[in-house]
Amino acid sequence: MLSAASRPYIAASVPVLREHGVAITRCFYQRLFAAHPELKNIFNMPNQESGKQQQALASAIFAYAANIDDPAALAPVISRIVQKHVSLGIRAEHYPIVGKHLLAAIADILGAAATPELMAAWAEAYGLLADALIGEERKLYQALGVEPGEYRAVTIVRKQRESETVSSFYLQASDGAALPPFQPGQYISIAVNVAELALRQLRQYSLSDAPASGHWRISVKREEGSPAGLVSNLLHDRYQEGDVLWVSPPCGDFVLPSGDIDTPLVLISAGVGVTPMMSMLHGSLLESPQRPVSFLYATLDGQHHPLKRELRSLMLQHSRMQSYVAYERPATNDCVPQDYQQQGYLSLATVPDSLLPQNAVYFLCGPAPFMRAQRKALLARGVPPQRIQQEVFGPSLLEHLQ
Repeated sequence: MLSAASRPYIAASVPVLREHGVAITRCFYQRLFAAHPELKNIFNMPNQESGKQQQALASAIFAYAANIDDPAALAPVISRIVQKHVSLGIRAEHYPIVGKHLLAAIADILGAAATPELMAAWAEAYGLLADALIGEERKLYQALGVEPGEYRAVTIVRKQRESETVSSFYLQASDGAALPPFQPGQYISIAVNVAELALRQLRQYSLSDAPASGHWRISVKREEGSPAGLVSNLLHDRYQEGDVLWVSPPCGDFVLPSGDIDTPLVLISAGVGVTPMMSMLHGSLLESPQRPVSFLYATLDGQHHPLKRELRSLMLQHSRMQSYVAYERPATNDCVPQDYQQQGYLSLATVPDSLLPQNAVYFLCGPAPFMRAQRKALLARGVPPQRIQQEVFGPSLLEHLQ
């Protein structure tokens, strides 16, 4: 717990971080990479170029300062960060390095306002956060049976085009061993050497198949013209069946709860956000075929609808499963109701009530504006917030704390 002496200094930092947070984090990353260029292999460098990484860290620092005396509010954020760090191979020795350059950046940007008392308070606050993360990450590494940064080789045994922009990669362990189990909704990190950057880059991809399939599957979207799609596009263009990838163990706490087989399940996604939802759908149907499931999905049109045939096949096999699809701009050969049921953006106001039961548990995945809109619509329908889960990264992870 933060000491009484430090608490007022951290509280006073909240408005300062609102104003100067991005400047502080920009200075931090410049310092960090100048002193430790090897850490560029862990960070998403296109996000550095776009400013997303700086914004995400600024939001994290602000949220921590604003909620430092509210462990219940911070707990879900800490859990998400721990899962992400383990997928990236973050080690305990990284924390003193980060702390040193973060505190130096605060001092640089705040200048005379960075009094010894303020800096001592932030050193204490950072130390508490680092200790909490290190402890939880150690537990997770032990539970997974891996050392920090330990990746395993997998072979692409099948590559399949799923839509105009999405392809699936089916993976098996290169040494012939069984891959570890995963929970529906989890992701893996993939390490790819990017010659253009002379760096190894790590990206997270949700596992999109059934947890008992005997393989792992990721379904990857091509992002034309987007620096953020650098690794995804390399997977599309350069990796074929027989090639080897290095991957982390499955991580993530956006997962389908096990054992809850009676509560109706509603899965709402858009774009490539469909990938963890397909895994959850498979998992639910395997565990409890009689559980009512509503699968709502939004995309551009039929050509941009990944895993469409798979979804139809599951619908035919399970009478208690319903689906509802919205195409923003249907193509001429997209038909109602065979292909889609709603034109335009997905609006829950026109979705039949039978697909959105009050006693259901809801999962959201997709672009941040999409999830904000769907969450708002669900709350307006009277769905309790604790029944709504969503998969988010970066600044959106911290919105409920700000």
